[in-house]
Amino acid sequence: EVQLQAFGGGLVQPGGSVRLSCEVSGFTGDYDIGWFRQAPGKEREGVSCITTAADGSAAYADSVKGRFAISTDNSKNTVYLQMNNLKPEDTAVYYCAAIVRLWTLCRVTGPYDYWGQGTLVTVSS
Repeated sequence: EVQLQAFGGGLVQPGGSVRLSCEVSGFTGDYDIGWFRQAPGKEREGVSCITTAADGSAAYADSVKGRFAISTDNSKNTVYLQMNNLKPEDTAVYYCAAIVRLWTLCRVTGPYDYWGQGTLVTVSS
């Protein structure tokens, strides 16, 4: 059974940083992980994705390029989302999701088959 658990949310001041973690279990072989977020009253938005395959390719939404960085620690089956220079508009519940590797480049907007619970990030002074 595939399971994902997201950790690391909290209250952060504008301009601050936070790192989210997504622990994955139950996969065999390579897979893609995506991070999504959903702000109050808004639709869910793809933020970033990465593959656990050797090439480690990743992709980002335009809204977070240059501020967010995604990485993997395959020895720990964990994917990280380092979020820097946070803005109030980054406030949202963040989710990680997974799918067996199907494409040359992971897809920021999905689709994904497996989802973890969300973790809330609030950017406010």
